[in-house]
Amino acid sequence: QVQLVESGGGLVQAGGSLRLSCATSGITFSIYDIGWYRQAPGKQRELVAGLTRSSSTDYADSVKGRFTISRDNDKNTLYLQMNSLKPEDTAVYYCNVALYSRTFWGQGTQVTVSS
Repeated sequence: QVQLVESGGGLVQAGGSLRLSCATSGITFSIYDIGWYRQAPGKQRELVAGLTRSSSTDYADSVKGRFTISRDNDKNTLYLQMNSLKPEDTAVYYCNVALYSRTFWGQGTQVTVSS
């Protein structure tokens, strides 16, 4: 059974930082591409950051220079370090792992940035 368990969300003031974690089980984590997505109320889910198993990264323009995606293959965990947070970063954040047609999602964690 594949599980992705997120943690680290919460309420933070603008300019603050949060680190999201997503612990995975039931997959060979190291061969999967990973990503973080977010969905704000009334908006579509969007890619925030992606990291392939060959270490290529991709970031949404709105988070470049502020967010960093990383992975620990020994711990089967992916991370999203979020710095200089802005109110517009408020959303539910979802972790994702993908390998060809196989894709799995975390349950989502709320991030709220107050002004």
